[in-house]
Amino acid sequence: MQLQNGQTLEEYYSNTEKQAKELLKNNDNRKLVVILTGAGISAESGLGVFRGSGGLWEGYDISKVASIRGWNTDPAQVIEFYNLRRQKLLDAEPNPAHKALVELEKYFRVAIITQNVDNLHERAGSSCIIHLHGELIKVRGIAYPYYVYEIGGEPIAIGDVCEKGSQLRPHIVWFGEEVPLISIASQITCVADIFVVVGTSFNVYPAAGLISVTKDSIPKYVVDKDMPDLPGGYYNLKTIEKPASIGVPEVVADIIANYA
Repeated sequence: MQLQNGQTLEEYYSNTEKQAKELLKNNDNRKLVVILTGAGISAESGLGVFRGSGGLWEGYDISKVASIRGWNTDPAQVIEFYNLRRQKLLDAEPNPAHKALVELEKYFRVAIITQNVDNLHERAGSSCIIHLHGELIKVRGIAYPYYVYEIGGEPIAIGDVCEKGSQLRPHIVWFGEEVPLISIASQITCVADIFVVVGTSFNVYPAAGLISVTKDSIPKYVVDKDMPDLPGGYYNLKTIEKPASIGVPEVVADIIANYA
């Protein structure tokens, strides 16, 4: 298989940054709500939480399937793992937490910064999504210029190539690789009027550090059914120790009632 008519990686990142920067213009004077989401919001849609017991992810060693070293060592195993995850995503549906966040767009400018590689925010209807760690439904070539393609739930294999003839790989930011969109994520977080964190352990950097660049005075919410150890010294921080499907609709209602 040789894919055609992809967009370059530079175009992919540029389009995401352009969308985010539109929110920074503040043409309509609505408050800016920035939401950081992690695996906990998608777990209730049936998608596995990244950090399982003993460093395993649905039976796979994380270091072997989610790192650039793992790819260089055994690309076939990495491809197999993401093919399985892509197939599982086809059966998943956005849950009430994903859907509740869409409601905010009626009253606020909203940016979702997600550590998740699924497309449940898009399918729920959210407009501006920054995928820090890539997208499961996309693949790209491994040789420059890197071309990105959307393949939905289709599998890839060793020997499948981009339009320039280089092997396809998952469009995922692995351990050992830079996070290109962290800069625009930081820029938009710096000027947020309200900041919400949903279902993240605060263990994966640089995303975990975004809360540290928020303005001291703004309202901050953290929703997680197993509340992680939170960084100290933050004002106006409210914790909701509930599953995302319950806690997020409560937070959305609170934000609309108090800040719209």
